[in-house]
Amino acid sequence: MVEVFLKQGREEAPSRGHPWVFSGAIDRVEGEVDAGGVVDLFTSAGEFLGRGYCNPRSQIAVRLLSRQPVAIDKAFFRERIEEALAIRKPILSPETTACRLIHAEGDLLPGLIVDAYGDYLVLQLNTAGMERFRHWIISMLKDLLAPRMMFDRSDAATRAQEGLSDSTGPIVEDGSSATGAEAGGGPLVSGPLASGSDQRVTFGDGLARDGTFPDLIEIRENGIKFLVDVKQGQKTGFYLDQRDNRSLIRGLAEGKKVLNCFSYTGGFSVYASLGGAVGVTSVEASADALALCKENLILNDIPLDGHRLVKADVFQFLRDDQDEYDLIILDPPAFAKRKGQVKGAIRGYKDINLYAMKRAKKGGLILTCSCSQHIDTGLFQKILSYAAADARRQLQVLGLWGAPPDHPTALHHPEGAYLKAFLLRVVE
Repeated sequence: MVEVFLKQGREEAPSRGHPWVFSGAIDRVEGEVDAGGVVDLFTSAGEFLGRGYCNPRSQIAVRLLSRQPVAIDKAFFRERIEEALAIRKPILSPETTACRLIHAEGDLLPGLIVDAYGDYLVLQLNTAGMERFRHWIISMLKDLLAPRMMFDRSDAATRAQEGLSDSTGPIVEDGSSATGAEAGGGPLVSGPLASGSDQRVTFGDGLARDGTFPDLIEIRENGIKFLVDVKQGQKTGFYLDQRDNRSLIRGLAEGKKVLNCFSYTGGFSVYASLGGAVGVTSVEASADALALCKENLILNDIPLDGHRLVKADVFQFLRDDQDEYDLIILDPPAFAKRKGQVKGAIRGYKDINLYAMKRAKKGGLILTCSCSQHIDTGLFQKILSYAAADARRQLQVLGLWGAPPDHPTALHHPEGAYLKAFLLRVVE
């Protein structure tokens, strides 16, 4: 086993259980390590801290899998995946058929995301370590869930930082994706894989299916229907982490004029409409996302005459728009995906919130969100206070929410609590 020793004075966070070790904290490595290889982590005095995987090319050089000297084998992954699935059982039902099944560090499987959309699974293997275990992961998911098909969306920016190319496409019999990395350890299912357009995929039920993944998957969330594009959509196709906040908006929308900024495929818009909003404006820069928003409205029998779809840059729209609204939703993409982007993100969050506060009626509500990991709750609240001061508005905080229970956070990994959603009320 390769052994990694920390510098003296750089041991506090890993000793408490934080799963990340940055390259600058490492004193020495004893043994040869390659990208994704399993290592043991020690203090400078030789105290064992945990077992994980290492990537010398990454700024996060070690990601811990366990604080115990357990074998990192198929049994280990099966146990972790079974534990993750068990806590999702109360969420998945005929009323809600989509949720996050594995949430990286939150499920003690750093670098791995698995989302369920009905009986389809979408995977993201975002680190060299998880890429190394691709075969075992796919094998366990196949055995435990027998999905109709699996799709690889391993295209996050972290893969480039790990020295990996993107891997996207339907996952075929040998565990590889159509355009991505191959699995190690042999094929999932014995037998040759047909080539060309006649590729077949075999999963746990023993049935062969056409390897063409559907363009859209219909899901239900709290009984509401949505079409999801897992191939080209943002994240893995749908913002599963906003499920509870969408329900909140449904309960607040009755009789209100609603503005949904960064509306994407209309999640908040559909909920607001079904909650009795008198009018909803959805603003989104992507024409494809707006088209799918319209389809989702139709899918839920929502009259289109009460809905305005606006293709526009949200920043410019908020500056130019002169309407006033009873309820405004701000759910932008992450403005700070890296620490170096924090200053620009602060300006962006202040800008959109300042103009949203100006567009809100007295007594109106604003649900404002940040999914930037590098903008913590305290900083986000400070940004909102500066925006309110410049907008010359007084606001109350009615509540603060994060992601739902299928997006758990490890206690010693506060970075995992990336989603912050403040519900504000304009007092004057």
